[in-house]
Amino acid sequence: MILIHYGEIGIKGKNRAVFENCLVRNIKKALGNEIEKIYREYGRILVKEGERANYEMLKEKLAKIPGIENFSFAYEVDLDIEEMKKIAMEIAKNEKFSTFKISARRSNKEFPYSSMQINEIVGEEIKEKLNKKVKLENPELTIFIEVGNKKAYVYKEKYSGIGGLPVGSQGKVVALLSGGIDSPVAAWLMIKRGCSVVFIHFYNESLVSSPKKVEEIIEKLTEYQLSSKAYFIPFGTLQYEIIKNVQSKYRMIIYRRVMTKIANEIASMEKAKAVVTGDSIGQVASQTLENIHCIYDASDLPVLSPLIGMDKREIIDMAKKIGTYEISIKPYDDCCSFMVAKHPATKASLDKIKEMEKKIIFGIEEIIEKARTKQYSK
Repeated sequence: MILIHYGEIGIKGKNRAVFENCLVRNIKKALGNEIEKIYREYGRILVKEGERANYEMLKEKLAKIPGIENFSFAYEVDLDIEEMKKIAMEIAKNEKFSTFKISARRSNKEFPYSSMQINEIVGEEIKEKLNKKVKLENPELTIFIEVGNKKAYVYKEKYSGIGGLPVGSQGKVVALLSGGIDSPVAAWLMIKRGCSVVFIHFYNESLVSSPKKVEEIIEKLTEYQLSSKAYFIPFGTLQYEIIKNVQSKYRMIIYRRVMTKIANEIASMEKAKAVVTGDSIGQVASQTLENIHCIYDASDLPVLSPLIGMDKREIIDMAKKIGTYEISIKPYDDCCSFMVAKHPATKASLDKIKEMEKKIIFGIEEIIEKARTKQYSK
């Protein structure tokens, strides 16, 4: 039996069941034929694995599902203290340890023994029969016992999940995805907060025949949100239009404003509620407060920047943790790098930017019509 605990969902009050049901759906989708049954019990989700379940694969998949705080592979026993002692003893016999403790939790208040009494009764059994020492702080072995409404669960290890909220519980957003390190991390943080993320990537078709590296990043992020949709937008013609009509130091700002407008249109098509960027204050010239103001002004939707207060080392560490870093550092002719000026403006005037933007002739619908879309699933 797989015992799954959530964190933040537990404080959602009257909406708690909505979040629980969303998490259950995501677990079903992720684990597929590996499980026989899944159901909710107050404070936990229980999964009955199949007879031929691959436990390493189950562990890998569960660790990537937003909304899961931790999970364990547990023995399910009747509400009988003797049964709990028996299973705890079996676990202990197969472990090498000198010190241990029992950590019981009783959500079923009708069970005749308190959590402390369970600790003492089961602990005494192991102490006497195996000649082991009880140690409450940092023992070599901890055996957990949870007393539920109909059954009890005994296990020795908790595996960490990523926490957050179930994907789909917070609606849909579109994320601007480059080939760099930052934007995949920003998208992942929104996935972790329960958003379904639609990816948008702009590429110069005269330099890049196919953005395979970006597809690899999307495939990695899809391991967390289970299914994804992406728009790949050829942008070379419009880039040259910007180069022809805008001073080099302002090109990146104009370029990003145009991208933001296109992202807004795609968001409308997808019924998404916000645009996500990988901006971090002051990291590059286009991310000063003044320039961010100029860029975000082009959006009718809220612009979310989950990395805004993070430094590069923090972002890199997170990229390594989620598995996108090694893909992001592969060589790639990114659209943005193509537009970087030798001396970019750091404090652009919005009025001036809007005046220059009038010189750019482009049709958003025409650009989107040329886009390639792709669906991903895990």
